[in-house]
Formats: sequence, structure tokens, C-alpha cells
Amino acid sequence: MNGSVGHRRLFLALSAAVLLLTAVAWLRGAEYDEQYTLFLTGQAARPVWPAGVVTAGDVRAVQAAHAGLAAIARDLRRVDVHPPLYFWTVAAWRRLLGNSLFAARLASVLFSAVTLVLIAAIARAEHIPASAAVLLTVGCYGFAYTGAIARGFALAQMLSVAGIAVLLAARWRPYRALSAGVLLGAATCANYLAAFVACAALLWLALTASAPPRPQARQALLLGAIGLAVWLPADLWFFLAQRHSRIGQFAPFEPVAAAVRLGQYSVASVFGGLPLYVDGFARTAVSVSIALFAAGVAAIAVRRRQCIARPSTRLLLAMAAVAPPIGLLLLGVVFDNTPIELRYLAFAATFIGLLLADALPRRVRYAVLAVQAVALVGLMTRPETMQPARATAMAAAALVGDGVVVLPRGNDGVGIVGAFAVESPPAVRLVVVGPEASPAQLRVQVSAYPRVALALLGQDTTSRAALPVMLQAFADPCWRAVGKAFNVQAFDRVCGEGDAGTSRAAR
Repeated sequence: MNGSVGHRRLFLALSAAVLLLTAVAWLRGAEYDEQYTLFLTGQAARPVWPAGVVTAGDVRAVQAAHAGLAAIARDLRRVDVHPPLYFWTVAAWRRLLGNSLFAARLASVLFSAVTLVLIAAIARAEHIPASAAVLLTVGCYGFAYTGAIARGFALAQMLSVAGIAVLLAARWRPYRALSAGVLLGAATCANYLAAFVACAALLWLALTASAPPRPQARQALLLGAIGLAVWLPADLWFFLAQRHSRIGQFAPFEPVAAAVRLGQYSVASVFGGLPLYVDGFARTAVSVSIALFAAGVAAIAVRRRQCIARPSTRLLLAMAAVAPPIGLLLLGVVFDNTPIELRYLAFAATFIGLLLADALPRRVRYAVLAVQAVALVGLMTRPETMQPARATAMAAAALVGDGVVVLPRGNDGVGIVGAFAVESPPAVRLVVVGPEASPAQLRVQVSAYPRVALALLGQDTTSRAALPVMLQAFADPCWRAVGKAFNVQAFDRVCGEGDAGTSRAAR
């Protein structure tokens, strides 16, 4: 009877988790980085937008094409900083399920669902409450977020957890360790940062091989390293070509600031962005409360290790949980930058969920799940947790009328333009402003339209530099401000077409 109840609870937990991830994929607005996925697996990794008008539908059509595997690999080496496995996989997925952003996100939902099944399998094998492990994992804000966006995190997490699951099931059986190494290596070919968990697994094998000495464990270490190394040539072939692609993406490394940022995002990865939902003193109060709650939960988890029978299993899960934050700090020291983002810390979430399910009393688990539930509602609904493309596109569509939207190109013509187009009605007309534009040129480009709506999306260096040019172009007697909304200002042309396009161009 108890087994039947446990199976039912686990089925309900997994079902709820999949529904939650699907809702996140459906409800969240388009994001900057997701456009790399859509364009890279579509017609052009870095499209060149014309000087004239395009529609949002034209932009979507570029995303909807299908690139081959060789073209994806070539473009990744030329213009990106990611390995190919996820993009190859999602390219095939889009051929089957369609070209929309939601369809691409569903691939991540599937990978995350498999990850949760693996979490449940590890939990059952290690006598951890399986349904609690599933819920505490999907409740982690970082896991739910990265598990539902069109990026490579979910695939890398699935392969990493699969490798850890095989490693735990192997009990130092050498050839199973080889399989685990292959899975962990494949994770690095989906996202380079999965190397943190892979290194933790190898270090764990080394520790278990040396104390007390186990000949089989030494063989497992060797074969696990070989399995991981199988993927190393492919990773290096891409990484060495890409290593200079995003110079200046992160701020220079500063130890205290990096440590504070790491602590904030580590807590947010588990408990979400609740302080963002309030302002003023309330934000400070919520931040302090969440920090104290997280510290209390951590203290209970450290003191109360209840269910896991094998100390070696607990050690592996703990090492896998701390490897991503430690790895990010080491990257910062080596490369003199601060590559600390909430989504990068999501690689720890699956192992944190298992450890919390193991260590927390039932009432504390319920308290953690309650806080996580509130945070996940915000993840799905609150604009503070989303990038500005959706809200800006809605505001622009309401103001533009029969005019044209002026949109900054951004660093590469992908992130800002793609996300805005995905969130806009297909017929909305766009003029994409590059870094070389002048106010006079911009007025000429839009001179045929009675109204202009400026989408003031400053999300990278190039787009922020374009915003003053956009505003200056319409601080002109021939244009009159007629409306303002979220990141949008609208102007009507009050001169004749010739005045607005020709005489103004002389300025």
C-alpha cells in the first residue's frame, strides 16, 4: 500500500512539474539570447537588415528557415561562444514540431522532464523522498527558468544528471563509469559550463579510489576520464575558434563584488527574485528575510543528514552542488571577468534539490516549497523577472497606428530585433537602426510615414549608443511627441513629406 501511495505521489509530482515548466515556456516573453537559437538554426546566424522597412513577419521568416548541421557548426565557430550539441538537437526538433519560439522551448521542457525522472530515480535508489526531490528541484527558480527557455542549459543538465545517476548506480563498476564519463562529456558539448559538474564527478572518483584503496575504483576513474575525454577534441575545436568572440561581455573581476553577486544569485537560484516584486523599504525587508531563511535552511540541511545511506553518495551530490559556484569564481580569476549569472548557477539546482529532500524535515520542506511557489508565480507573470521585449512590443503596437517602429539593431542584429519581432503582430513595420545611423538619415528613412514609435530598448552597448540618436532625430520641428508608454515614445509628422525627408536631411 505504501509503495502504491509513493508511486502515486511521484507521478503527481512529475506531472505537476511538467505542467509548470510548460506554463513557464508559454507565459514568459521572448528573450535576447533565445534569438541566437532561432537565427542560428534558421536561415542566417547574423542577418543583415536592410536600410528600408521590414515587417515583424519578415524577421520571423528568417528564423523559420532550417539550417543544416554543417552550417550550424560553421556559424558557431565564426560568431558564437557555444558548443554545437544543443543547436544540432533543437534544429532537428524544430523540423518536427515547428518554428515558433514556444516549440523550441518545448525541447527544453522535455529535457527537464527527463532530468526530473532521473532525479526521482536517484532519490529512490538512495532512500530520499522522491516526490519531495522532484518538487524541490523544479521549485528552484534557476532550474524552472533554464528548464523552459530555448537555450542549451536543459540538455546539459539532463546529460549531467544522467552521468551522475549512472556513476551512482555503477558502485565503482569500471565500464559503467565509462558510460558516465561519456554522458558528462556530452553535457559539456551542450554547454561548456557543464564541465564543472564533470570535474566534480572525476574528483569524487579520485577520492573514492584512494581512501580506502579500491582497485575497481581506480579503473572506474581511468575509464570515466577516458569517457569524458572523448568529447574534449570537439569542445576544443569549437572553443579555440570562439574564445575571442565576446571580449568585454562581463565586468572585470573584483573579489568582494564577485562574492556578493555569487551569494545573491545562489540564493535566487533556489528561492527566486521575490525582492524584485516590491520597492523601497519593503524590498530591503524581503531581501533580508529571504537571506535569513536561506541561511536557516542551509544550517538545518548541514546538521540533519537523514536518509542517504552511503556517505560517498552524499559527498558526490554535495560536490556537484558546489562545483558551479566555485567554478565560476575560478573562471573570473583566470579570465579577469565576472561570469556570474543566475542561469549559470542552475547547474547546481538539481543536486541542491536532492540534498534538501534528504536533509529537511517535512515541515521545513513545506516552508521551502511555499516560498518557491510564490517565486515561480512571479517567474511566469511578473514583468520584473522578464526581459523587456514583450512589454515594449505591446506598447509599440498600441501606439504606432499606420506608422513604423524604429528599433535599435543591437550588437549583432539578433537579440533585440528577433525578440521584438517574435512579440509583435506580423504586420508591424520596423526600421532597424545600426550604429552608423545619423538623425538626418533616420528622418529620411521614415519620411513616408505619418507616425513613428521609438522602441527604446538599450540592452547592449550598441543599442544604448543608438538611443540618443533615435531621440535626437525626432527632437525636430517637423515631428511632435504624441504618446509615451513602456520603453516607447511616439511622434507624428507635422510637416509635409518633402519637408520631413529632404529639408531636414540637410541638418
